[in-house]
Amino acid sequence: MQAMAKPIEYVNQEAHIPRRQSRDPQCTDQDSHMPILNRAAELQSEATEWRRHLHAHPEILYDVENTASFVEQKLKEFGVDEVVTGIGRTGVVGVIKGRGQGDRAIGLRADMDALPLTEITGKPWASTTEGRMHACGHDGHTAMLLGAAKYLAETRTFHGNVVVIFQPAEEGGRGALAMVEDGLMERFGIEEVYGMHNMPGMAAGSFAIRKGGIMAAPDKFAIKITGRGGHAAEPHNTIDTIVTGAQIVGALQTIAARNANPLRSVVVSVTQFHAGTTHNIIPEEAYLTGTVRSLDEDVRDLAEKRIAELAHGIAAANGAKAEFEYERACPVTVNHPSETNHAAQAAIDIVGVQNVDTDVDASMAGEDFAFMLQARPGAYIMIGNGNSAGLHNPAYDFNDEVIGHGISYWVRLAERRLTE
Repeated sequence: MQAMAKPIEYVNQEAHIPRRQSRDPQCTDQDSHMPILNRAAELQSEATEWRRHLHAHPEILYDVENTASFVEQKLKEFGVDEVVTGIGRTGVVGVIKGRGQGDRAIGLRADMDALPLTEITGKPWASTTEGRMHACGHDGHTAMLLGAAKYLAETRTFHGNVVVIFQPAEEGGRGALAMVEDGLMERFGIEEVYGMHNMPGMAAGSFAIRKGGIMAAPDKFAIKITGRGGHAAEPHNTIDTIVTGAQIVGALQTIAARNANPLRSVVVSVTQFHAGTTHNIIPEEAYLTGTVRSLDEDVRDLAEKRIAELAHGIAAANGAKAEFEYERACPVTVNHPSETNHAAQAAIDIVGVQNVDTDVDASMAGEDFAFMLQARPGAYIMIGNGNSAGLHNPAYDFNDEVIGHGISYWVRLAERRLTE
C-alpha cells in the first residue's frame, strides 16, 4: 500500500474498567484472607521512595536507560541471582532462585515507560522533564515489582525460579513483543506469565480480573481521499473530498451497528478529519484517521475488511479515490482460565473475596502484555488506584497506599504457583 502523506502517531490508551462484584466458584473457595504481608508493609515506605524517584524522572518508549539502570542496581542490591539487561532493547530481567528444588519458572511483569504529557499535579515528586510524565502508573508498577523482588530474594520460600520482568515501550512501542522476540520465555524457562495494572475508580487495593478477553486489540486506520479541488462557488466542477469523507465517517458507524454480531463487541471511531486551507476552496485531498477496538479476532478481521470496502466504494461513488492503511497494534489481551483462577485466588488471599471482582467487564483499551499471553499462559489483573484522576490525564498520580497490596499480591502469587 502506498504510504500515506500524513503518518499517524499512535499512543496506546487505557480506559476505566468498571468494577462489578461477582463470584467464581473455582476462584472463591474461601472467604478468609491473609492481611498484607508484614514485610510488604515494611517495604512500602522504601518502595514509595523508589516510585517517587521514578515519577520525577520519566522516560519514553525504549529510551528508558536511566530507569532500567535504576532497576538493575536495585535488583543487584537485593541479591537477585541473575540480572540481565538489554532484553527487548532496554528491558531488564531478574531471576530469583527458590530454596527448594525445582525447574519451574513463572514470570511477573511490570512496565517502565512514561507518556509524552505535561504534568499538572504540582506534587513535590512531579516530573522534572517538561512534556513527559508517568500518567499511567508504570512508576508504581515498577516499584511494586521491585518490592516483591526484594521480599522474594530475602525469603525464597518457593521451589524453582521467579523471573521479574521490567518492560520498556508499553505505550505504543510493542515492548512486550520485542522482549518475546528476544527470547524472553525460552531463555529464562518461563512457563506462566502474569501482569498487573492500576485502575483509577476502583477501590484502592481491590482487584479485578476475568477469564478470556480483558483488554481489546487497539488497531488504527488511515484513509486518504483524493478528489478534484476548485472554487467553492462551482462545486459541479470539483470532486468534493469533504463531502466524500463525511459520507465515509457516517458509513463506518454501520460496522458495529449492522455488520458485527451485537454480542461481539467492536468500536470504530474516527478521531481525525483534516482537509482544506480556507473557506472558499474545495480541497483536493482529505485525511481521516481513527481506531478500531475489538475483543475477537474474527470481528477484528471484519472491521478491517469493511472499512476498506466502505472507503473505496464511497470514494468511487463520488468520483474520488481512496487509499487505505490499517495497522494492528497488539492482539486482544486474553487471560487463560486456569491462570486466571490462580491470580484471583492470590488476590483473595490478600484482600478477601469481597474485594476481588472475578468477572469484571472487559475494557476496549489495549495492552501489549497480550503478546506475552500469546507466548505463554498467564493472566492480567487490575489493582484499584482509588479516587484518582484517570489514566493518561495530566493530573493523574499513582496511589502509594496500594503499593503494599501490590507487593503482597506478587509474593503470594509466586509462592502459590511455585509450591503447589
